Amino acid sequence: MMRELVEEIELHDEAPLNFEEYEWRSMDTAIYPGALLYPILGLVGEAGEVAEKVKKHFRDGNHDDVQMSDPEREMSPEFRRELAKELGDVLWYVTAVASDIGYSLEEVALLNLDKLQSRQDRDQLHGSGDDR
Repeated sequence: MMRELVEEIELHDEAPLNFEEYEWRSMDTAIYPGALLYPILGLVGEAGEVAEKVKKHFRDGNHDDVQMSDPEREMSPEFRRELAKELGDVLWYVTAVASDIGYSLEEVALLNLDKLQSRQDRDQLHGSGDDR
């Protein structure tokens, strides 16, 4: 799948993006009043749209089980593309929230990896709560 995307990007004469380039280009489109509230509400809304697409995929399809073992193979390329577009909207809002609180996507990603590594080291990947 990634190879297909890279080939498609190359057809548009654009190099693959890194976090910094995405932030710069996407936040150039950030036009909203104030800070924080708008992108947080947008993030929740877009995450809901991702969930709605998946819900309707299972509702309208002939799937006996919602536990997919290989979504890339089990979902059509068209559906996966539409889902990826919605995830792009989620990414835009995540970027806006991070920007509003003074963090880059790279910093957010590194903080997340540190948290996950700590949980893995302590055998705490399962369960719930931020402090596990």
